[in-house]
Amino acid sequence: MHFDVFNGDADGIIALLQLRLADPKTSTLITGVKRDIQLLQQVPVEQASSVTVLDISMEKNIAPLEQLLAREVEVFYVDHHRAGDIPSSQYLNAIIDTDANTCTSLLINQHLSGKYELWAIVAAYGDNMLVAGDALAKAQGLSAQQQAQLKALGIYINYNGYGRSVDDLHIAPTKLFNSLLNYPDPFELINQPDSIFATLDQAYEADMAQANNAPVLHESDVLQVIVLENAPWSRRVSGVFGNELANRSPNKAHAVLTLNSDNSYLVSLRAPLNNKQGAGNLCAQFDTGGGRAAAAGINALAKEKLGNFIALVSEYYQ
Repeated sequence: MHFDVFNGDADGIIALLQLRLADPKTSTLITGVKRDIQLLQQVPVEQASSVTVLDISMEKNIAPLEQLLAREVEVFYVDHHRAGDIPSSQYLNAIIDTDANTCTSLLINQHLSGKYELWAIVAAYGDNMLVAGDALAKAQGLSAQQQAQLKALGIYINYNGYGRSVDDLHIAPTKLFNSLLNYPDPFELINQPDSIFATLDQAYEADMAQANNAPVLHESDVLQVIVLENAPWSRRVSGVFGNELANRSPNKAHAVLTLNSDNSYLVSLRAPLNNKQGAGNLCAQFDTGGGRAAAAGINALAKEKLGNFIALVSEYYQ
């Protein structure tokens, strides 16, 4: 049996979409919400003949990866997050690049020699890789309107991946992926009436309107901290709202805090767009934290550690 294991955000879904459009394969899908990254442990080792892993940190999945390799299961692993020590195995084909200006879908785009580059552009915009997205859009000769449409689609797919559980999402990632397989050209989806694009567009605008009225907990020259209530809309919008804040003030770091049911905070941290470094290492200093250089998070930050978090981030970007 083949297993496709992928992050439920825009980058993970679209990375797999490009692969399966180019190489259709019967597989079992394993994914989840954006923050659900320890996915490889869900692969039944004794049943797997091959595994594709996309857009989840190798460092966070090293134990099940080593179990698969020990059983001589072929693994194709593509990612841009912290990797840790990459195992040396003839059964592992790894494409790992932690550069802050790339993402998994862009790595797959290179792997496929640009075969589905329009989708790679969607993913780049969804992962807030605006410079990369703009460069590819220009190379494709897209109009300003087409570029804006692909950007919106990427943002909406990414927005759909955030939540405490799949129940918070508008569309389950597996269902969304299977739906997107019907559209080798993203413009076919965008231009279809009553499509997923239209559904997510309406939902995104409604949630963002609430986020823009959320209180500011901390404001300085280097960091802004916003607090969202404990609600499904807050969890859905936390990541894309952080991206939007980063785009508005590119010289400042931004943290969006969403209150959890246990009164801890779900943290979404964005490094300054003009200084895309450090976010992953900063969040990794706290339990349940991690990510990449430009964007990272903490699943449960205790309230008594919030001051420490603000001080640490502020000092780093000072």
